[in-house]
Amino acid sequence: MPGLVKAQLIELDQTFTDEKSGGQRVEVQFNPESLKVSFANQIVQPKGGDQSSGNGGRQFVGEGTTKLALQLWFDVNAMEQDAVDDVRRLTQKVVYFMTPQISDEDPKKKAPPGVRFVWGSFMFDGMAEGLEETLEFFSPEGKPLRASVSMTLSQQKILEVKLKDAAKIPLQPGHKPLKVAKQGQSLQSMAGKDGKGDWQSIASANGIEDPLRMSPGRLVDLNVAATVGAGIGDGSTSLGVGAGVSLGRGLNASLGGAASGSLSIG
Repeated sequence: MPGLVKAQLIELDQTFTDEKSGGQRVEVQFNPESLKVSFANQIVQPKGGDQSSGNGGRQFVGEGTTKLALQLWFDVNAMEQDAVDDVRRLTQKVVYFMTPQISDEDPKKKAPPGVRFVWGSFMFDGMAEGLEETLEFFSPEGKPLRASVSMTLSQQKILEVKLKDAAKIPLQPGHKPLKVAKQGQSLQSMAGKDGKGDWQSIASANGIEDPLRMSPGRLVDLNVAATVGAGIGDGSTSLGVGAGVSLGRGLNASLGGAASGSLSIG
């Protein structure tokens, strides 16, 4: 079973395309709970345009901006190796990406280093636009032991997500695809939309007592297979489907209590 993939912050060279040789590389202590990606375009009213023309009088300026906002947590008490006594010894590696560096193109200018945030299949290249560090849980000596770091990375263009061909994830043993019942939906309509006609046996297999009035949010396995068994012995035959149908010299049939009858076989 594969281990947990940790997110990383990797320093880029000043072309913002390749990782910097010998640059800063930080593996987060705890993966973020969520990532927020926002896109923005600059739209202005052209000079001399008709203000009453609405959208027709506006135009795009520039290529726009893509931003990534995330929050990282650091806790010295949760370190399994190379423990430190002050959480800032960990967070300073992240603050590094806010520190201006001399530009290779113009030594008189400075800019923060490029940074790549990568977590599994998610990758974002940009610059650290803002960072906020919150220190908490202090030791008796007054040293902070826990901190949260909120970062905002930006890229001066609208980033297009390019994913490889989607791969189907095989079902785990014991896992089945389930359908969710909507408000006012009956089991018969759910089965019909899925191309299943034998909704009675589906109801029995899922333990649904009232298939006409489904509870919203109820999970249903529509792919349940009807079980059929036959036994022949001494002039009697038996057949079971879903809830069960039995035949003998006297036949009693029932599906969810909806029908019953008798049949004599001579």
